[in-house]
Amino acid sequence: MLSRLSIRNIVLIEALDLDFAGGLGVLTGETGAGKSILLDALGLVLGNRADSGLVRGGEARASVTASFDFAALPDAVQGVIEDAGLEIEPGESLILKRQLKADGGSKAFLNDQPVGVALLREIAPALVEIHGQHDDRGLVNPRGHRALLDRFAGGDVAGVEAAWKTWRTARDELEAARSQVAKAAEDQDLLLAHLAELSALAPEEGEEEQLAMARADMQKGEKLADDLSALQHLWNGSDSALAHLRGAARRLDRIAGEHDLLAEALAALDRAVIEASEAEDKLERAAEALAFDPAELDRIETRLFDLRAAARKHGCQVDDLPGKMQEMRLALDAIEGGTEHLSALEKAADKAALIYREQAEALHDLRRAAAKRLDAAVAGELAPLKLDAARFQTAVVRLPEDRWGAQGMDAVEFLISTNPGADFAPLAKIASGGELSRFILALKVALAEEGGAATVIFDEIDRGVGGAVASAIGERLARLASAGQLLAVTHSPQVAARGNRHYMIAKSSEGTVTRTSVTPLDPPARKEEIARMLSGAEVTDEARAQADRLLEGV
Repeated sequence: MLSRLSIRNIVLIEALDLDFAGGLGVLTGETGAGKSILLDALGLVLGNRADSGLVRGGEARASVTASFDFAALPDAVQGVIEDAGLEIEPGESLILKRQLKADGGSKAFLNDQPVGVALLREIAPALVEIHGQHDDRGLVNPRGHRALLDRFAGGDVAGVEAAWKTWRTARDELEAARSQVAKAAEDQDLLLAHLAELSALAPEEGEEEQLAMARADMQKGEKLADDLSALQHLWNGSDSALAHLRGAARRLDRIAGEHDLLAEALAALDRAVIEASEAEDKLERAAEALAFDPAELDRIETRLFDLRAAARKHGCQVDDLPGKMQEMRLALDAIEGGTEHLSALEKAADKAALIYREQAEALHDLRRAAAKRLDAAVAGELAPLKLDAARFQTAVVRLPEDRWGAQGMDAVEFLISTNPGADFAPLAKIASGGELSRFILALKVALAEEGGAATVIFDEIDRGVGGAVASAIGERLARLASAGQLLAVTHSPQVAARGNRHYMIAKSSEGTVTRTSVTPLDPPARKEEIARMLSGAEVTDEARAQADRLLEGV
């Protein structure tokens, strides 16, 4: 709750330090005393636009500091502070400060740490809720109506949000898989064509080297053909050198036993025959290897061209072509597997959608039932607040599917009709300033158990009413304040008498200097102020007696 407000050089306020406590605090004073200045000053530390016109005349700068005490920081505030990289010790007061220069510009601080004004605006809704004659935030803003109704209904919004996230994730995965499968399908025909082409080519690892060697040999054979032919002629036939060697060896063999030298000669001749035979064999094999066949050479060269062209096409070496074929087979298998995976994702997305729809439908039904209860609760508060001709309606409208989200399938808005037979319309478009404040009070009472900002401020909610209506307003403000902190700027003695603490705002002048002051009132001074509110400029004994009765009756 708001525990302290310190103001320096804001308009008519030179220096002011106010301490606040829980319960209902009332602020009273004559018209023009400067009650709006307090709200403007508080608005500065809550992130409102800095207006240099707020700086007191003749001063260079102004400042406002607001301290808030919590047993534990609200989650919304804690999250923002952590995201900003700031640190606040457990149990430490939350101190917001805004400095304003007369020549323009402002600075913001949170517990003496510089922050952006946007951060103050972000945490403000969890700290202070202000309802005034021209309120355009809080309960008037339709963006918060659904959350208020959900707290009133006690629905499982967290479950719906989790189901939505699961569905959204499943849907995103499905869309990504569909894109992949579509792309793969485009590639599939090309993969099949490439695989068919390579399968027909049937490349083998090491084949290029073998073909290249064979082609080189055949090309050499073409060059050596005449020499090989002449050598084969010299080596083959009955008149060849080898035939003469063999004939000599046979003849020598018959006489070799006659002399040792003849035997040695035979041994040498035998060796010559053996070497010559090996030479003959190698010549025959070389002739076969170097045999020139124009048709075979053409086949080899065509095969090499086809293999190398395929390698260039697929950006690899010839020896890598068999591996490329395997990659294509695996890619085609993956496409088939992707189709099966897609089917599984479709089932998962359908299941997630069904779960979300069921939970959102249940929340929708719960909201509609809660809306009727809330309408009845607000209706019970309208007559005592002099709004007996008005009607209140919580509109729960099912959205088209493309607008469903983490909070379900509904739009929620609070509507009113101020006259019998008139159509329902948004709060801010129909209610006058006083009516709007009283409608908000009725709503706050109906939603009293559903939480809200730490501090609630009503600015002149009782304008234009008195008597029993003012008493009804005071009773409801006190009821709301019993579980927290509520501040009311009021002109009504019936409302002022309900306060746990009473602050009087006054304006005084000394020569050309005008100042606004705020004074906490003790019981006697409080009675005198309520008597003034009852009687006007001159406080009468009758007014004092009536003030006593008001104070005793609360």
